[in-house]
Amino acid sequence: MPELTYKDAIRQALLEEMEADPAVFMMGEDIGKYQGTFMITAGFLEKFGDRRVVDTPISESGFVGIAFGAALMGLRPVVELMTINFSMVAMDQIVNHAAKWRYMSDGQFTVPMVIRGPGGPVSQLAAQHSHSLESWFAHSPGLKVVMPATPSDAKGLLRTAIRDDNPVIFIEHGRLYNTRGEVPEGDYDCPIGKAAIRRPGRDLTIVAYSSLVPVALNAAKTLAKEGIEAEVVDLRTISPLDIDTVIQSVRKTNRAVVCQEEWKFIGVAAEVASQIYEKAFDDLDAPVERVGAADVPLPYARNLETLAIPNDQSIIDAAHRAIRGIKKSAGPGIRVA
Repeated sequence: MPELTYKDAIRQALLEEMEADPAVFMMGEDIGKYQGTFMITAGFLEKFGDRRVVDTPISESGFVGIAFGAALMGLRPVVELMTINFSMVAMDQIVNHAAKWRYMSDGQFTVPMVIRGPGGPVSQLAAQHSHSLESWFAHSPGLKVVMPATPSDAKGLLRTAIRDDNPVIFIEHGRLYNTRGEVPEGDYDCPIGKAAIRRPGRDLTIVAYSSLVPVALNAAKTLAKEGIEAEVVDLRTISPLDIDTVIQSVRKTNRAVVCQEEWKFIGVAAEVASQIYEKAFDDLDAPVERVGAADVPLPYARNLETLAIPNDQSIIDAAHRAIRGIKKSAGPGIRVA
């Protein structure tokens, strides 16, 4: 199985879907002649022409609206946003139109469109360019929200998203673009709405997604040296949410730490924790711990930015609190103190 970077896996998925289906086309700022901010669409304009690789003006509300209309007419637009932060100026088109049209038309219209681009803090992009907006989108019925953590999922989930008849918000992460991993060849896809167990464990469940999955795995390795075997669950998609896989894990480990890179207040972790309490309260030996970003606009200064963003130590500290908060006797190999 070949190794690809995360961004090359996305590029491969786009190439394969555009080659397979002439209804698929792309539009966005500088994706044609400039070949995209991260060079994901390098060579696309020469290969597919300017009717299928469309350079747009700097007007997200305008070209997202055009993509919505194209989807209603049977095309499958893939909209690249230079950064997911810029979706905020197109929220009326996304939330009030694309998300609602299939429901409001009683299924007479489908909206097969994908809006993709990098989200989350990368490095010193400051308060206006470091947003994690998945909770905004997931709060709106009718939108699917996908956040892959690995190159194989980036390819497989994007292929599935393009083929879906509903609008999909596909949030990549700039810190993941150069990570590498094995990616299956051929007609490979991943189901939307199915979480993955990235590391089995018996003592603690760590739930994460997107860029925090490798961070959670690093934390789990450190915890293992202390005799704490953590199971890491990668949500992969935020909406629909595969809470069943999370609950199954929590019923085995009896403790949970739920992680997100967005602001902690009213986020994905709060929703997951709430559902754990609703569906597995009697299985818990300690309160569910949440890890998230500080509730401040993200600072530009590198030292302050580092303090505001969750890291492996944030997850380790939360795991220790969950272990020390145990209500029953500790099992074999668990160091409580």
